[in-house]
Amino acid sequence: MISISQKAGKAASGEFAAEKALKEGRGYLLILAEDASDNTRKKFENMADWREVPHCTYLSKTELGQIIGKGERSCVVITDENLAENIRRQLQ
Repeated sequence: MISISQKAGKAASGEFAAEKALKEGRGYLLILAEDASDNTRKKFENMADWREVPHCTYLSKTELGQIIGKGERSCVVITDENLAENIRRQLQ
């Protein structure tokens, strides 16, 4: 589902794009890599909490990047509400 989100243009990956999506209110789910730095994790968790966006930790940076067809990614923000809900249910 994460890969489908990327292909549909409904995912913002990488710190800059993910931060922009969250600040613009387009984020519905934040996925952080398990090996993201403490600073990155804290920054994005605080941003998501402030905007009441659910967040979870999933895979390594390398694996998260591979799922979306890109290089290493510390975070991915899903920008479609239905896709985000579906992914969140699957990750639980």
